[in-house]
Formats: sequence, structure tokens, C-alpha cells
Amino acid sequence: FKEFGFSDAWSVEYYHELLQIAGGKERMKHHAQTKGFSKPIPAEELDELVKAMHKRKTALFVELIETGKLPLRPGIHRFMKEAMAAGLKIAVCTTSNEQAAKAITGKILSDIKFELVLAGDVVEKKKPDPEIYNLALSKLGLKPEEVMVVEDSKNGVKASKAAGIQTIVTTNGYTEKEDVEAGDIIVSCLGDPDGEKAKMRKGGLANFNGVVHVKDVMEVFSK
Repeated sequence: FKEFGFSDAWSVEYYHELLQIAGGKERMKHHAQTKGFSKPIPAEELDELVKAMHKRKTALFVELIETGKLPLRPGIHRFMKEAMAAGLKIAVCTTSNEQAAKAITGKILSDIKFELVLAGDVVEKKKPDPEIYNLALSKLGLKPEEVMVVEDSKNGVKASKAAGIQTIVTTNGYTEKEDVEAGDIIVSCLGDPDGEKAKMRKGGLANFNGVVHVKDVMEVFSK
């Protein structure tokens, strides 16, 4: 905000509220229209301003990824490696900016084979609408019952379940208090054998020891 001449600042609590709205540009626009920026902006200039601010925010985010200052959440890389070993197709379906998504898949997940990366404005309706998941199913030639999804928010869970897909939810500091009970398995993270262990809130994983394994999830979801 400062780079664009505004004194606005989003607290952790306020950002949690904004996360109920899918999409970074949409969140910025909502803030402008409900709270208002620290200085008035003509309505006809708002869209272009939001695009410019979001582009800059994405550049800063990508910089954090590329410099290694923003690590993956526990278990993500291991879980994807297990999925690859099991012969599963891996795809990304996110409302995040495409540049940010590709920075993650191309930098810190460069050893993972992605069949498909859908990001940003690739669909007209963002989560909680299931459009992005329906598009992924169509492009991959898969049925909902042949797929598992890892999500981390209420809107994400609503989208995946509306598409008929069984879903693992990994909560975080922003979403742990959200209603994600529609998820089939709910954990604090996916966990790592030599790192942070997951806490299971809902599931039924056999011999769970703080680490969510692909084979165990497949066993639960096949029932």
C-alpha cells in the first residue's frame, strides 16, 4: 500500500475476514468498496489501481518464494512425491495469481511432475464455486470419484465437495476456526516423519502417527 501512496494496513484478524472472499484482486476491491482506501480513488480508476497493486503484491510474493523465505507447509512435498510414486496425476487448482502458482511449482516443487496447473482468472467463477475443479476433471479426463483434493479453507472445501471430490483439509492459522467439517479428513498439516507432526481432527486414517500418507488416504477414500 505504501508504494502506491496509501497508509492502509491489514491486520491478521482483518485478513482472515478477507479470506472469505476468493481471489487477491477481489479482496483488494472489496476492501476499497467497504472500508475505503486511506485517500479517495475515483470509481473509474479502481480496477486499474487494483490490478497494479495486485501485480506488485504478486511480485513480492514470488520474490519470497525464489529466495527461499517462504517454505512449503509440512508434508506437502513428501505427499506429492508419494503421489508420483503411486502413479497418480498431480494438478494444481488455485485462485492465486498464475505467476505465483508457477513460481511455486517451478521453484520449490521443481521435482514434481504436474499434469495441470490452473490458476488465477482461468475460470469466471472462483471458489467456492466448483468451476475450477470441474475444469480440471474435464482436462484430465477423470471422474470425481477417481480424485482426491488437498484444500485449506472453507471456500476451497465447498468448491471441491460441490464437484463431488473427496477432500483432505489442512487447516492453518487463518482457517483453523472456519467451518471445514464438510472435508472428509481434517488435519493441522500433512506432517513429516522428521518434522512437524499433524494433528487429526477428523478422518479414520489407519495407524495414524502424525503423518498423512497417500496410501492411507486412498484406502479410506476407496471405502
